[in-house]
Amino acid sequence: MNADERNILARGRVATRLPAQDLDRARRFYAEQLGLEPVDERPGGLLYRCGGTDFALFKSTGSSPGTFTQMGWEVDDIEQAVSELKQRGVVFEEVDVPGFRTKGGLADIAGNYPSKGARGERAAWFRDSEGNLLGIGEPVM
Repeated sequence: MNADERNILARGRVATRLPAQDLDRARRFYAEQLGLEPVDERPGGLLYRCGGTDFALFKSTGSSPGTFTQMGWEVDDIEQAVSELKQRGVVFEEVDVPGFRTKGGLADIAGNYPSKGARGERAAWFRDSEGNLLGIGEPVM
């Protein structure tokens, strides 16, 4: 048995929690702009499932600073994903930081995903209705 098999957290599933000041507004954004519907809901929370993993939006009086990527999707075709989301009204961030710059909402980032045998990543970011910064990435092999 290796170390990961013995570690209860390494065997567990990871789930993201994103704050929402207005859960109804967030539900509309995720449905209309992202095409996602909750798989479960409870008072003060919505649960979504993508690719076998979960994330939840929860009613919060606090807000995200939106200064870092809080959750991301890995996709097979980032250009198609960005195009479809733009058609739904999603606005992508333009980023210019040391190491990469977006052009038309897309950035090429050298060196990301070496554990997957990739030489880099193409990435894009957008904010949800609650100010959470979300990302999309495609490993570049």
